[in-house]
Amino acid sequence: MLLNWLSRHLAAYLSKQVTQRSIRTSTWEALQNSLKPGDVLLVEGNTRISTAIKYLTQSTWSHAALYLGPDAGLGISSTGEPHVLIEADLEEGIRSLPLSFYRHTHTRICRPVGLSDSDIEKITAYSISRLGHQYDLKNVWDLARYLWPTPPVPSRYRRSLLEMGSGDPTRAICSTFIAEAFQLLRYPILPIMVDGPEYDPDSDWRRQEAFRSRHHSLFAPRDFDASPYFDVIKPTLEQGFDYRQFQWID
Repeated sequence: MLLNWLSRHLAAYLSKQVTQRSIRTSTWEALQNSLKPGDVLLVEGNTRISTAIKYLTQSTWSHAALYLGPDAGLGISSTGEPHVLIEADLEEGIRSLPLSFYRHTHTRICRPVGLSDSDIEKITAYSISRLGHQYDLKNVWDLARYLWPTPPVPSRYRRSLLEMGSGDPTRAICSTFIAEAFQLLRYPILPIMVDGPEYDPDSDWRRQEAFRSRHHSLFAPRDFDASPYFDVIKPTLEQGFDYRQFQWID
């Protein structure tokens, strides 16, 4: 009971903003017009937990949301805007959001290639079935220690405090939910290549590669950016960028 209470308060602390906003690299209209159902929207993030995740993964990206579009049936916001994103939030668990929630944020679109309408329906159904599910909050302690390596408690208690949690900070990262959705389709993110005994790395001949999946809890937001199986979509270029029309101030 006490641990749950402490974990909830720690989650609230880690979710507080520490910077005003990040610098977006495309216009709001370009972002809106470029997204397609199934896209993964990576977010730089401006909270304490974002700082921990970026430090832990050595990446710009601290958060990931799955774009399902206005026809996914995720609900409507109080302003009448359709919810088009689904994400795992540290405090609220898996929730849906309007795209405008990240309107002023530095983002990147990572797009899986070749998904069918049936695949999108499966991802959507799975995502909706997970709405309201909560984090296992014991894992927030693993992320917190990256921000709080020397907590202000007597040294004799410090070791036991830092040992709280699962021991795997990636299990508290939002992208694990999205990775699980793609693994449901058997769509690769960063699989592990398996070499058989006949494989010779010094030979010009290569057998057909075989892979096995990583556990979904081991994925971080940066992995969708690094994956060779996700296309990186830049909204400014998608809208027909012409450098000749670029407005310089000389």
